Amino acid sequence: MPHKPKHPCHYPGCPKLTDSRFCEEHTKLYNRNYEKYDRDPAVHRRYGRAWKRIRDSYVKTHPFCEQCYAKGIIVPVEEVHHKLPLAEGGTHSRDNLISLCKSCHAKLHADRGDRWHNKGGSPHDK
Repeated sequence: MPHKPKHPCHYPGCPKLTDSRFCEEHTKLYNRNYEKYDRDPAVHRRYGRAWKRIRDSYVKTHPFCEQCYAKGIIVPVEEVHHKLPLAEGGTHSRDNLISLCKSCHAKLHADRGDRWHNKGGSPHDK
């Protein structure tokens, strides 16, 4: 299947072509600004170096998306998700974690209503 043509970076004034929203340089800048200004500071306390070690250890033993793998599809893990969110009393224990690909992770959060701040479910359900 052919790839989509590249498009200009969405950063104002940047002429570089990219496959994603921003070019590599501006992706790093956007992520840094998001972490500094937009993300809840409590998240930094929950997801520090200890979380990175726990996540990396879990990925070594669960290298594929567990939901896709259950359907017989092999997709490499891209996210490690807490079944019970830390904000709701969950922990970093292995029985509270699940390896997911980006699409399964996004679907899970959409079904919960986390992404659009509407705790009533996915915006597609309405």
